[in-house]
Amino acid sequence: MAGILSVVERAYHGTIEEQDDTILWVSHMLKNAGADLSILLRSNAVNYAVRGQDASGLNIGGVDLSVPPRIDDDVIALTNTGAPVYVVAEDLADRGISAGDLCDGVQTVARADLAKLFDEHDAIWHW
Repeated sequence: MAGILSVVERAYHGTIEEQDDTILWVSHMLKNAGADLSILLRSNAVNYAVRGQDASGLNIGGVDLSVPPRIDDDVIALTNTGAPVYVVAEDLADRGISAGDLCDGVQTVARADLAKLFDEHDAIWHW
């Protein structure tokens, strides 16, 4: 049985100080420290896994972000650590995202199979 399944449901809302999703950053640090960690992106967070996103030109309250988020790079970095990254197939379809749009290494899982995925892990963290 695998260790932790970190479920990320809420997508990045943008801040002036942060260019990352905090949970993806924490997940990466935990994985690098040896944690047995998998990530499930669901709901609006499935957008994280779309390859080649460009958020340049992002402006919050009249302030341009000089270093825009590159969350797809964070997802790629997680897969490169060996952390399994899953996305819910139906959540992709609801947003018009095809499997071909995803970063390499990201795996789709049907909503009907989520209980099985949860059962394969010792702990579920939901963000």
